[in-house]
Amino acid sequence: MSGGVPIALTIAGSDSGGGAGVQMDLKVFAALQVFGTCAITALTAQNTVEVRGAWEAPPDFLRAQVEAVLDDLPVGAAKTGMLSSEQVVRALVDLIERRDFPPLVVDPVVVAKDGTHLLSDEGIAVVRDRLLPLAAIATPNVPEAEALAEVSINSREDLGRAAEKLRGLGCDWVLVKGGHLQGREVTDLLLGPDQEQALSSPRVPGGPFHGTGCAFSAAIAAYIARGRAVPEAVNQAREFLQNLLQGALSPGQGARVLHPQLYSPSKGSQP
Repeated sequence: MSGGVPIALTIAGSDSGGGAGVQMDLKVFAALQVFGTCAITALTAQNTVEVRGAWEAPPDFLRAQVEAVLDDLPVGAAKTGMLSSEQVVRALVDLIERRDFPPLVVDPVVVAKDGTHLLSDEGIAVVRDRLLPLAAIATPNVPEAEALAEVSINSREDLGRAAEKLRGLGCDWVLVKGGHLQGREVTDLLLGPDQEQALSSPRVPGGPFHGTGCAFSAAIAAYIARGRAVPEAVNQAREFLQNLLQGALSPGQGARVLHPQLYSPSKGSQP
């Protein structure tokens, strides 16, 4: 922390529509009074309706961005989002293993909303075998947890089995998000070294929403950068996300988007 200002780093893709990726992460950091830094893994041409194209950043460029930040700024927490290719994942893992790296939130963006894999099978294997063991917490949704844990998830019990398998890969904490399961409530399962928590909240109507996973993982990283332990960071980030979902906007013709600048924390939950 420098001059009392916590600092966080997002390592993710750029969303030209501003609803996800690096743009959303930086908005979340700012809303939670954290100084945001970034390393861009890919450039995308997208809006609230569609992704029109993506251009991957060379692994050496990703490495240079991350090192430029770490060599100068006392980063309190980092998060990953879209990592775009096996080569990019390997470059990041190699860098993390040889640096004094801050606590890492891994949002394993490996499966698109329509079920399309955003990484090759080889890339997913590198995330599973080398990146997850470096994470303070991994935050997969149901399709991502299914791809990484190689299990089928259809129930609360399945969330637990997937979390146990993923935590067995080496990460300290696993949060399997249950938003893809049916029901009036959304239940996420948090599994750590000495505890398991089922975290439930009413499902917010009016979807689909764009960028929720990015916002959630960025908020967890922001709270960790502010000195929160992982369980507290997760709980505060869930409250933050619920607030954003309830105030989501429809600025375009597609999915609703979150607007962190409108965030209004409830009494007793100031960042």
